[in-house]
Amino acid sequence: MYKLKFFIGLLLFISTYLGCTKAIIDEGSPTTTIDRVIKYDPDVQNIMFNNCITCHGGSAPSGGFTLTTYDDTRFYTESGNLVERINDQANPMPPSGLLSAEQRQIIAKWVADGFPEK
Repeated sequence: MYKLKFFIGLLLFISTYLGCTKAIIDEGSPTTTIDRVIKYDPDVQNIMFNNCITCHGGSAPSGGFTLTTYDDTRFYTESGNLVERINDQANPMPPSGLLSAEQRQIIAKWVADGFPEK
């Protein structure tokens, strides 16, 4: 009887585990165009704080870099692959899935606007 319960439990675990997927839903392009200047504070900062600093903040940030300040975020956007990773469906940042199309558009517009801070 114990073996049967164990086997059933194992089957349930395996089927649950294999049934889980990490779906990435491409929301496509935003329906509106941003026609104002995007600034780090508050536009980009809010996106970083809500999606990135859990891993890329604190005393031991993931990947060895932090995204908690304007200077850090600008540096890793200009010299790193931050914009590429937030748009990469196969290997997105954050790992839970792509940021919304609107959030990605805000970051792209911030870059196009020349990284204004305030």
